[in-house]
Amino acid sequence: MVSSLIESIEIQVIEFPRISLEEWMENPPDSTEWVDGELVEKNGMTAKTGRIQSRLSRYWGNYALSSGQGGEVYTETGCRTVGRGRCPDVSYLTPELVAQFNDFTILPQSFPLIAEIISPTDKAEEVFAKTNEYLQSGCQEIWLVLPESQWIVVVTQQQRLLFARGEVVSTQIVLPGFSIAVDELLA
Repeated sequence: MVSSLIESIEIQVIEFPRISLEEWMENPPDSTEWVDGELVEKNGMTAKTGRIQSRLSRYWGNYALSSGQGGEVYTETGCRTVGRGRCPDVSYLTPELVAQFNDFTILPQSFPLIAEIISPTDKAEEVFAKTNEYLQSGCQEIWLVLPESQWIVVVTQQQRLLFARGEVVSTQIVLPGFSIAVDELLA
């Protein structure tokens, strides 16, 4: 019985064709990033991480409008980093950069403000390597949102700040004046 069940299970391996970074930037396959010459599938999004992604996108966007700062907020939108193509979970583009790049397919640089919602399948070393990659590519501020630990780490070139439940996290450089209770964002 078990052997016949095992024989009937098919394992589907998704193999992406090899494409250059430039080809990825022109027409990126859905849910992929371009890392070290390979297409890497973005996965691991759970209902909780998706809810936090949606909530943060809405809060940043509403604040950009209500404060009069303008700009645009994106989710899962590609950008070029140092020799790679990434799709941050949430990102903000200033009005000046919106005007400069207009209707882009892939932003040719990092977004100034990025949030990565850390899923259970993410590895710490890879998350911090990606954070450094964003900073080297012009990103000014990154929020690492850790739903399971109930922490938010804000990273800039000059500092790394940790916010926990019961505290209020705020932007440090980009989208000045935005703040939210950690409990509200992670609820």
